[in-house]
Amino acid sequence: MIDIHTHILPGMDDGAVDILDTIEMARLAAMSGVTEIVATPHFNIPGLYDNAFGEHYVNTFNQAARAIKEEKIPIRLFPGMEAFSTEDLPRQMADGKVMTINQSHYILMEFAFDEDPDFATRLLGKVREVGAKPVIAHAERYYFVQDDPQIVYQWRKKGYAIQVNKGSFLGRFGESARETSYRLLRHHLVSVVASDAHSAVERTPFLMDAYEALSECCSKRHLDVLFRDNPGRICQDKPVLELEPLPFLPYYYD
Repeated sequence: MIDIHTHILPGMDDGAVDILDTIEMARLAAMSGVTEIVATPHFNIPGLYDNAFGEHYVNTFNQAARAIKEEKIPIRLFPGMEAFSTEDLPRQMADGKVMTINQSHYILMEFAFDEDPDFATRLLGKVREVGAKPVIAHAERYYFVQDDPQIVYQWRKKGYAIQVNKGSFLGRFGESARETSYRLLRHHLVSVVASDAHSAVERTPFLMDAYEALSECCSKRHLDVLFRDNPGRICQDKPVLELEPLPFLPYYYD
């Protein structure tokens, strides 16, 4: 399995506190069958995390990759960021401040949970205009998606990739996120399942629990697409594999 959304770099955000945390997270991921991890520290959250691409990012990433290798943990670490979506994100991308997923055209984007859906859709379009391919982080957790998941259908038709957190399927972010994650899955709108891991204790990078839970409703081939093929294709800058997305019908609850 390949995990494209983790906060595994030490001391950069609210994820791994130090290099020991990084090592334990990598070890736990490997135990669950993960072979490749994209390190995606928060970027551009006003007043909290800057983490623009530069010397500090490079040094921290290299420290983490070196420690994982020295511990003989069978994990390959790739660079990336979880970019918080503000009006100036396209400019920051043009200025080289954003690390895309493994230096591909794919950028992992997050929004405020109470974001205005019109702003989100408009900004996604602007990011696309500068040549990037949006991967929308934990789409099931946004309140406007929980209220109206049809917006995710519209995003998929525009070619955006949709990432859902493993913890949402397991009910760790509340009933609304759990219900929405399964609705998106049933409508063929989930491109990738990732951990959004923050530690080796809570919100962990252990993906096998979600894989096993989803095996009750998904074929092995579908699970491989969600947990291995699509994240791998994103890291390799290739088009993701998708089932034909199904719209949500008015006045029909599924």
